[in-house]
Order: sequence, then C-alpha cells, then structure tokens
Amino acid sequence: MSFLDLTGKTFLITGVANRKSVAWHIAKILEGEGAKVVYSVRSEERRESTAKLLDGRPVYVCDVEDEAQINALAEAAGPEHGPFHGLVHSIAFANFSAGPQPFHGTRREDFLQATTISCFSLVELARAFKPYLDPAASVVAIGISSQVTAENYGYLSPIKAALDSATRFLAKSFSADTEVRFNTVNPGPLKTSASAGIPGYLENYLFAEKLTLRKKAVTTQEVANTAAFLLSPCSSGINGQSLVVNAGMDMNYFDREVIDAAMRPKV
Repeated sequence: MSFLDLTGKTFLITGVANRKSVAWHIAKILEGEGAKVVYSVRSEERRESTAKLLDGRPVYVCDVEDEAQINALAEAAGPEHGPFHGLVHSIAFANFSAGPQPFHGTRREDFLQATTISCFSLVELARAFKPYLDPAASVVAIGISSQVTAENYGYLSPIKAALDSATRFLAKSFSADTEVRFNTVNPGPLKTSASAGIPGYLENYLFAEKLTLRKKAVTTQEVANTAAFLLSPCSSGINGQSLVVNAGMDMNYFDREVIDAAMRPKV
C-alpha cells in the first residue's frame, strides 16, 4: 500500500486551466496514486481548451460566481461519482484590467466579485457537496503564503486572508457532525499562467526567489505535493490550518545579499 493511501478514493478538482495549473499538478499526483479525479472547469470554452489534457476523465462546467451552477454541479457529480474523499479549491480571480491601483481606489463591484469567486465559492462548494463527502474527507484550498501589502496583488491579498479564515470556520462548523477537514496550502510566487496576468508579477517573483533560504523559488510540484499530503489520510491530525510552502521566504527579509542589493548606490 502506498504511503498516501489514495487508491480507490475519489476527488473533485476545481481550477484546472492548463498544464501549469496547481490544480493539474495535484490531480496528476492523485491519479498516479490510483485515485479517481473528477474535474470542474469554469466554462465551456475552458472545457474545450483542456479537452486534450483531460481526455477520458469526467469533466463538469461550473462558474462558481453563480451559486446555482455550484448546486447543479453537486447534484450532477455527487450521485454519479460520490462519495468524494476530498475536494480541491484552486480558484482565484481579480479584475486587474486597469493595472495596479491604490487599495483605497478599489471598486466595490471588483472586490465583491473577487470575494465571491476566490473565497466564498469555497463555502458554497462545501455546503453543496456536504451530502456527497465521505465522513472523513479532506478539503484543500490554495491561498498565498504571506499577507503582505504587495501593490500589484492589490485587493486580492485581503480576500485570500478571508479564504484562510473561512477555511478555519468551515473546519469548525463541519466538525459538528463529520470529521471532514479543511486546510489551505499557501505557496510563495509560482510560475503559473494565472500569475502571469498580474501586473508586475515577474519582478515580484524574482525578488521573492532572492528571499528564499535556498535562493530558488518554490515549484508548483512542491505545492502540489503538500496538497496531496493534506488530501490523504496521512494528514488526519491536521485541520483548520494554513500550511506555508515558500522555502523560508517570509522569514528572510534581512538576507545579506538582498540588503546589499537594496542599499547599493544608484549610478
């Protein structure tokens, strides 16, 4: 038996966009361990663009901005594939079309839309799938590793903080009648297609890499490995937690190399 003990178990994965997606890396581990993976993508266009990648696998369309679609997803996938032993929430969206803006300039409609998609959709997915979850299922959401005031990440930072908090409250409320666990994996900057859409992301990625203790950025595979562990029975004692995966980035602000570069006189 494999250490992760995932053979024969069933999982729902949301958020696969392409081969670079964190969700896809997680799914590949689960499938490699003998698990069945059911996929949810945001639109028919996304289902078409991932058709080759997800060929032969069950794929549903669900725009999590619409609660009715979340309920329809559960009603369709639950009876057909359940019980689910785990669920992965790897979804985030913010309207950065206007470029970086001061936080106080955030528009209400943008903040509420991003909150619905990036945070509250986890609550709605958990509620909708509750009847179809194994009593000891594991739910994992993908967050961010540090609630820093990155100007280019803007209002999505406090929304990701809300995701962390919502995860803990879900862990508490589900504990009333189940052993379903809720945790987040909070990575440092990654090379994903979604990240590429954030203004100024490349510079932040390279800076974050300099802050890691090993001077090498965290990989998507390393994040997926952590998520797979949390989805497995091996992590049964972990609940309501935010696991940071950033190679020490958030404890290394006073790295000598970074200080020297910052203090070097401009020519």
